[in-house]
Amino acid sequence: MSGGCRTLLLVFLSSCTGLSACTGDGRSPCSRCDPQLSCNCSHAGLTRVPMVTDRALSLDLSFNNITTVTDDDLTGHASLRTLDLHGNRLSVIHQSAFDSLWSLEELDLSDNQLAALSQEWFKKLVALQRLNLLNNPYRYLGSPSVFYGLIRLRRLAFGGPALEELRRGDLCGVTQLEELTVHANNLSRYESGTLADIWPLGRVTLSLHRPFLTDGALASAVLADVSYPETPMVLEDLHLTGNPSVQPLRESARRRIRHLSFRNFSASDESIIDLFVVMDGVPLSLLHLEDVTLTGEGRWEKANWTDQKSIDEFFVRNVLVLDVYKFTSFLELKFLLTYPRRVSVINSRVFVMPCQTSQLLVNLQYLDLSDNLLTDLTVAETLCERNKTLEELRVLNMSGNALQSLSTLSRLVAKLTKLTHLDISRNGYSFMPSSCSWPSTLRFLNISRTKLTNISPCLPTSLEVLDLNNNDLSAFTLPLPALRELYLSGNKFLRLPSGQLFPNLQTLTIQSNTLNTFGRSDLKSYRRLQTLQAGQNKFICSCDFVPFLQSQLKGDGDVKLTDGEDGYVCDSPLYLQGEPVGRVRLTVVVCQRVLFVSVSCGLALFACAVVCVLLWRLHVFWYLKMTWAWLNAKRSTRHRQRRNDVEESEALLPFDAFVSYSERDAGWVENFLVPELEEPRETGSRPLTLCLHKRDFLPGQWIVDNIMSAIERSRRTVFVLSENFVQSDWCRYELDFSHFWLFDAGGDAAILILLEPLSKDDVPKRFCKLRKLMSSTTYLEWPQEDEGKEEFWRSLRNALKGEGN
Repeated sequence: MSGGCRTLLLVFLSSCTGLSACTGDGRSPCSRCDPQLSCNCSHAGLTRVPMVTDRALSLDLSFNNITTVTDDDLTGHASLRTLDLHGNRLSVIHQSAFDSLWSLEELDLSDNQLAALSQEWFKKLVALQRLNLLNNPYRYLGSPSVFYGLIRLRRLAFGGPALEELRRGDLCGVTQLEELTVHANNLSRYESGTLADIWPLGRVTLSLHRPFLTDGALASAVLADVSYPETPMVLEDLHLTGNPSVQPLRESARRRIRHLSFRNFSASDESIIDLFVVMDGVPLSLLHLEDVTLTGEGRWEKANWTDQKSIDEFFVRNVLVLDVYKFTSFLELKFLLTYPRRVSVINSRVFVMPCQTSQLLVNLQYLDLSDNLLTDLTVAETLCERNKTLEELRVLNMSGNALQSLSTLSRLVAKLTKLTHLDISRNGYSFMPSSCSWPSTLRFLNISRTKLTNISPCLPTSLEVLDLNNNDLSAFTLPLPALRELYLSGNKFLRLPSGQLFPNLQTLTIQSNTLNTFGRSDLKSYRRLQTLQAGQNKFICSCDFVPFLQSQLKGDGDVKLTDGEDGYVCDSPLYLQGEPVGRVRLTVVVCQRVLFVSVSCGLALFACAVVCVLLWRLHVFWYLKMTWAWLNAKRSTRHRQRRNDVEESEALLPFDAFVSYSERDAGWVENFLVPELEEPRETGSRPLTLCLHKRDFLPGQWIVDNIMSAIERSRRTVFVLSENFVQSDWCRYELDFSHFWLFDAGGDAAILILLEPLSKDDVPKRFCKLRKLMSSTTYLEWPQEDEGKEEFWRSLRNALKGEGN
């Protein structure tokens, strides 16, 4: 196999790693899995069950175009806990498609095209706890029971527009449920007792639109099978028009039902009255109405003779009154409003609750008027500004209205002497006054999602929980000694508030601000802080912050960060932007810059010192200095040569030799050398002219110029070598520059005289040319005996004249 083919094979195999299968059957892979092994492949346009890792725990395939699940699409997914196929076009499921899903706990097949259900699908799903089969076009559940063997099933939902028939045995095997949902709006046949075997039954939701309108006996039979005192019942899609449509509820009333909810519900005044009549004396404690349409005028006083004393909670959400201008007040409903302790009227376009109606709620402890149209003016009427009312109220929720004055509201609730919880979030507050009056019992206050820009002593010091999320706050300087929980997310805080303001604070949330950093000292200022959420901020990942936060994320500190590691991301420096703080690794160069620079400079100085010593030992500085002097001397030489050419005085050199010697050897030079060469005793010997520094150097001129000039004006250079010469500072200049001159003049320009035995090793190593000359050039030795001196002088004269011996 070629190298290219092997590479392609490796790439192909690596792309299949971790998938349940890697075949050529046209199935697409889906890699949208998080670290918790939850794979979200919804809205992906899939037509087949995709290939995902066989370690997946959750697989969401909702809202795709899958039509078929084959027998091997899910093979190998023994670890799968949740499978969601909701909202596809699924019409075919192979008999053994789910056989390998031993661990499956939740299966959603709702909103598909399954025309028939099969027991074979579920026979091996022994761990299944939740099953949703809603809104498929099957007309009946099938026989034998499709749920047989699902002994752990706790939540079951089935039915849809096409369901027509429910028979005894359809739910065989289902013995107890926490929740049952049946959509049977078009149910035409029901065998009594079909749902009666399910016990205990935690909660039941029924959609029986058509039976309530046209077949009261069928609706009654269904309600009789699922009505229990402790089982909350939810009835959906009902349209109560008169007494006949209400009569099926008598079965629930007979069973002493306590929790009744209506959803997607419309009713006339007559049917409301009939409902109260049916529930007369029933221990109904909760009446829940959601998505309600009232077609009448609210004239329900005909039912005031009924006993509704047991109703403890009214919950109404999303109410639409068709003829709101004719709708009457509730003043005649004392029989209904006197007893409840909890009332919720949410998102129902309520702009005012008259004071007279509020005065009827004498037992009210919980009032929720959120998401309505209350204003500062109408809330004054609702809370009866000048009269005592709602004296038992503990919890008041007015969030999502049009309130704007915090001082007005605080003044209105100040008389509610038992109020502990107040929610006024999502209103139009933009300013907090300097002082407010609150009930001394207030412990929980929610002013989140307003437009507050400041904090003032308006806040009561009795607060234990304060929610100021999603405002425009940038500072908090008010001490609240009793506060246990503080929520400041979504503001503009640059730093943590001082912990000294909150000596009892246990929970602090300050996410999504402009917080740059915080440290151990900041947290230590909070004496009792236990949990902190500070993610989604613009953190500067400094050398102090990163190790501190990493230790906190590991749980090393006393304060626990409960919002997870992923929320703490670096915003700066730029090269770390977007990097989770928990995975940042800062180097010594970044964190110990002063130490690093100090050590680096020390090492650099040490290296420089070592190099300098090395250069000094190798005489590099001397070579550089001599090179510079030699270059200057060469430039002076050229200048003199140009001058001599102009004056046409380029005649013979004025000296036969320049004598370089040590001052300690001056006696030998003056007593022997000079007389012998300048005043020869032999007849016929030509006198020679010598250049001596004592008599021939120009006074006041730089010694370097004198030396170079003397060497240039002499035909030869005579070195009188001795121990004195080698160690003489004076001779150093002459030897140095003559050494450079030797590069130009060649070896014949130098004559070496050894006054005493001296080897080339005694000459400093930097005079490499001179040492070389001593190795390659014959030098003259001053004889110690008189008989050899004649020969010495003769050889010296010949050398100076350039003649042979």
